Amino acid sequence: MKPAVIKDSGPIHPVDVSHIQDAVVKNEPKSRFGNPDYYEIAGKRYFVLSSAVGYTETGKGSWYGRKFHGRRTSSGEPYDMYSMTAAHKTLPLPTYLQVTNLENGKQVVVKVNDRGPFHGNRIVDLSYAAAVKLGYANKGTAELE
Repeated sequence: MKPAVIKDSGPIHPVDVSHIQDAVVKNEPKSRFGNPDYYEIAGKRYFVLSSAVGYTETGKGSWYGRKFHGRRTSSGEPYDMYSMTAAHKTLPLPTYLQVTNLENGKQVVVKVNDRGPFHGNRIVDLSYAAAVKLGYANKGTAELE
């Protein structure tokens, strides 16, 4: 028997995210929280990078929404599913990423302020708004770079 998994979802009522702007890249110091040398989740050790300079990654991305809306992120900021943010396992907090949906060419800029995803082979979890703008919120996942 497996424990019940509460599936995440978007907003109860449809929301127009077309007015939500990409994250504005700022030169910020590392967050006081969420940047240990390493951390462990489910017996796996993750090493936080000292810099994101030159970093690229391609793979499956997902998104998170209402289930986490308002909760604290790893950086200490509240999660807002309507902002342009992301969770990554090893990039320093904060890091700004340009994310491209390789299936349709759409791009967004997000601020990494959380840790994750810790599910399957996913490389990044984007906010609901970012996933909608990239055109994969209804599908759940997409090939991203």
